Amino acid sequence: MAAKTPKRYPETKVLSRNFDVDKAWTFDVARQRGAYRSLEKALGSMTPDQVIDEVKTSRLRGRGGAGFPTGVKWSFVPKQTDKTKYICLNADESEPGTFKDRYLMELDPHLVIEGCLITAYAVGASMVYIYVRGEYPLSIERLWGAIEEARKEGFVGKKIAGRDFHCDVVVHSGAGAYICGEETALLESLEGKRGHPRIKPPFPAVEGAFASPTVINNVETLAHVPWIIENGGAAFAKQGIPPDPADPRSVGSSGTKLMGVSGDVQKPGVWEFEFGITLRQMIEDYAGGALEGRTIKAVIPGGLSMPVLTGDELDVKMGFDDLKAAGSGLGTACAIVMDDTCDMVQACENIAHFFADESCGQCTPCREGCHWMEKIFHRFDAGQGTRSDLDLLENLFRQIEGRTICALADAAVWPLRSIVRKFRHEFVAKMSPDEQRAEAEARSARQPAGVK
Repeated sequence: MAAKTPKRYPETKVLSRNFDVDKAWTFDVARQRGAYRSLEKALGSMTPDQVIDEVKTSRLRGRGGAGFPTGVKWSFVPKQTDKTKYICLNADESEPGTFKDRYLMELDPHLVIEGCLITAYAVGASMVYIYVRGEYPLSIERLWGAIEEARKEGFVGKKIAGRDFHCDVVVHSGAGAYICGEETALLESLEGKRGHPRIKPPFPAVEGAFASPTVINNVETLAHVPWIIENGGAAFAKQGIPPDPADPRSVGSSGTKLMGVSGDVQKPGVWEFEFGITLRQMIEDYAGGALEGRTIKAVIPGGLSMPVLTGDELDVKMGFDDLKAAGSGLGTACAIVMDDTCDMVQACENIAHFFADESCGQCTPCREGCHWMEKIFHRFDAGQGTRSDLDLLENLFRQIEGRTICALADAAVWPLRSIVRKFRHEFVAKMSPDEQRAEAEARSARQPAGVK
């Protein structure tokens, strides 16, 4: 009897429900499909505190990589202040291998704007800045077009939807710096300064843009808000992975997530799932698996800056806690796949070069350490690496991680350290014969008697 074909994990179209709809980026089509209905509900029948409470109930976590509870972040904004409050939408999307927010901005910009406006109402903000990386010209064009359409229809500007709520929205184009994806570097860039991360505290919710209270969220995060307001936070919380009852600090991974796959696969793309699909299911069922005649060697689950998983470690759920327990992280949930033809030494050199080039140079461990890592990986690729270089790398990892203002240095260390540890044999294979013999003798000395 033939074995049953495993059931395909279903897509759940919440954010992506308009992706295949013709001209869904225009106001008329978006409005027919429900755009700004949740904003009208919030303004007409909910207080700002009720909106925040609904988002807290949903357990919505930030979709930019950090996974911080969104409603909790909003509640940090002081209610009593004479300063203007701001919303800064982080649409920089500079993480390599990540291209989910681009879909939202290009195919459903009114959903993005509506999420920003509901957030602004919840925290009392009167200005929204959408910070978009300069390499996204179509995103910028579609957002500006949607803003002007919404303004004309009374959903941006003064007395929004006929209510006593005033909020403007503008798009700010960045210059393509990876560091400006970090929230405080984004603020510096927005203010016309060099994109150097700020020391925290003070946190942006208290002192952000122009020294005023500011909420900074990722595009996908705020795009979820209209659905939560329309259907309720409890309905959102039922989707995905519930909190771990054995861990009182666990908040689970609720709702849906745009997830992508790129690299050595047959059908790269972006899909929307409830949290819980495994990394293997996503790669094999939706991205078509490895290229013909090849096998998967390694996968970085969420953009470039997460620890790598081997081809034998892919049966892990795509969720914040599950991937952390597996020794990696969800990140942006856009996986980068490397097959058995990938030279992992060259992959490290490439990754290290990216982070060295993108470091803002403000912190010595990052400024110097990223370049030193790149030099060492280049030595290995040239056949000049030694066993002591591997020890030096481990020392560099320890001296860099956790010692800088922002997490760029950590993001550089995590994939590189995991590759060095899991694919050490590829580094040894590029050493001189004498170094290889020394490595083999050291490995034999470390093994218990009788183990080959």
